[in-house]
Amino acid sequence: MRERRFGRLGWTVGDVGYGMWGIAGGEGGWTGADDATGDDALDEAVGLGCTYFDTAWIYGRGESERMLGRLVRRHPGGRLYVATKPPPKDRAWPSTRDSKLADVYPPDHLWEYLNRSLEGLGTPSIDLFQFHVWEDSWAHDPTWQDAVTEMRERGLIKGVGISVNRWEPWNVLETLQTGLIDAVQVIYNVFDQAPEDELFPACRELDVAVVARVPFDEGTLTGTLTHDTRWPEGDWRNTYFVPENLGPSVDRAERLKRILPEGMTLPELALRFILQNPDVSTVIPGMRKPAHVHANIAVSDAEPLSEALMAELRTHRWDRRPTAWSQ
Repeated sequence: MRERRFGRLGWTVGDVGYGMWGIAGGEGGWTGADDATGDDALDEAVGLGCTYFDTAWIYGRGESERMLGRLVRRHPGGRLYVATKPPPKDRAWPSTRDSKLADVYPPDHLWEYLNRSLEGLGTPSIDLFQFHVWEDSWAHDPTWQDAVTEMRERGLIKGVGISVNRWEPWNVLETLQTGLIDAVQVIYNVFDQAPEDELFPACRELDVAVVARVPFDEGTLTGTLTHDTRWPEGDWRNTYFVPENLGPSVDRAERLKRILPEGMTLPELALRFILQNPDVSTVIPGMRKPAHVHANIAVSDAEPLSEALMAELRTHRWDRRPTAWSQ
């Protein structure tokens, strides 16, 4: 596992981290998860050098955090970085221009979920406490600023992050200027290249870490979806891959397959594209089975893609705008 510096926090983390939404299951999540297989996958990741684990209270309503807490206790000799997120009080993903901070992240709500997360994790502190939705219009509101400052001063959190709304990498730029944000989590992949325009240069200037999420475009870039793919009742992907999204997504993935180098899988290509960018501190694919862990972490040691292939991948940029289904 290659390692990278995690912005001004100065941590050294594996460049392939672990996204823990799919592993938790539960309401509003991904079907097919079970704790035994998930625990095996997490242990395998630690054994292969994974050190950054990203979760949220809403993933399994605390179950993902409990799984991560058990993992930390099973591996007391290693430094594992714990990142989590309090849910918005109004339970609306994403926030919108009409969202009010007082309805989404009032101070008492932030403290309540910090304490819930600490209890679930069973740790004395959280390395990275991330807002799960965000509006840049909230940047200079003292209510959130005072809350996270006190949390940090009391040693309950080590860093503050923001998970940027889907397809809105610009919606955090003013907040970064406050100097209170240590990390930004953003969707970045072969299709979603827009963070390179403004967000990555800002993070570079301010020494803010970048966590690249959704490297496989919620599954499109695994190359396994078809126009007829459906998921079990209650699986979140049914609400995301509605017909107007599934069809174009599959078509674009098929076009990417035509330029795959011999012997390379589409998920490998997707991860190598992201890791080619030095602005990325770590990428967090979802991994529910040990086989996923092996395949994804192996990419860390791969050689850089050729300039010609990178140029070709740039042509697959797909700029999208949030919709009712994109969440």
